[in-house]
Amino acid sequence: MSQNDVIVIGAGIVGAACADALSQRGLRVMVIEQDMPGSGATAAGMGHLVVMDDNPAELALSAYSVSLWNSLVGDLPQRHEYSRCGTIWVAADEEEMDAARTKADTLSAYGIACELLAPSALYAREPQLRTGLAGGLLVPGDGLVYPPKSARILLDRAIRRGATTLRASVAVIEDNGVLLADGARHQAQHVVLAAGSRSATLLPELPVQPKKGHIAITDRYPGFVHHQLVELGYIKSAHAASGDSVAFNLQPRPTGQVLIGSSRQFDTIDLAVEPAMLQRMLRHAAAFTPALAQLNVLRCWTGLRAATPDGLPLIGPHAARRGLWLATGHEGLGITTSLATAQLLAAQMSGDSTRIPAAPYLPGRFND
Repeated sequence: MSQNDVIVIGAGIVGAACADALSQRGLRVMVIEQDMPGSGATAAGMGHLVVMDDNPAELALSAYSVSLWNSLVGDLPQRHEYSRCGTIWVAADEEEMDAARTKADTLSAYGIACELLAPSALYAREPQLRTGLAGGLLVPGDGLVYPPKSARILLDRAIRRGATTLRASVAVIEDNGVLLADGARHQAQHVVLAAGSRSATLLPELPVQPKKGHIAITDRYPGFVHHQLVELGYIKSAHAASGDSVAFNLQPRPTGQVLIGSSRQFDTIDLAVEPAMLQRMLRHAAAFTPALAQLNVLRCWTGLRAATPDGLPLIGPHAARRGLWLATGHEGLGITTSLATAQLLAAQMSGDSTRIPAAPYLPGRFND
């Protein structure tokens, strides 16, 4: 048995960020992870740091977090394999170009720099895109990191402040503590559940379900694309509540490789790569960048995103269990919003004011 101020369950990017933020406030933190830190959804993700604006709460959280990422990477971007590549939202037709204009208005009103691109400007920046596109929207402040490395950096910062780590499997979350699968108990004033899609295994009442996604990565082709490229149709599939879908999403890695996404599937936790879904995703990507079909794909993999019914994460106290805090349900924005999540959680736990309103993310919203 051991005594801590906080036990954090999960050492992915969200759990590591929570450990970092809580230890910075002087709390004694223990992080429990059943696998290697950053090896779950964190390792499976694309690492895109993107301001998203599907709703005001998503915009506030993602914009806040991207600003925190900019401060974190600072003068040492190579440690995180950080690149400020920016995002171009690609409009396939005039209807999507109208959506780009609306998006530009929303981002500009929030103080986020962006630029509408006519077709000629789009192709000047990204000549590999197919002909006939209507234009796009450039958001230059977006970037990318290599998530497992960033998670390790955050966890190491917490450890230097006295945090401890334990490789073990949590069987039961108890009042002010946890019971491990090996029978050991650890106590703390607070328990933070940051276990992604595994969260619902420990707390079946949580409104969290897994969404499976495929990703592929190519050999090195420096300069094939220069920005993260995302179709504006992505927004329609990203927060869909049912059905399988794919969306065009290409990312230029600092290594010169191209990361290819994305897909979404419900009602499965099987991590096996599914050839039919992978082929569908790659064909869709090649429909936007035809030369992609000639590139050599080195590896493909899958991961499980933790999704909530309204597309917003659960950040804050459990509605019915004293001392239990939630930091889960981030779906495809866990990397982006991890730092803001940690700051919101730490402020609430310490009784401090939060930089942005915490109400939209409180777990109790599903109990009203």
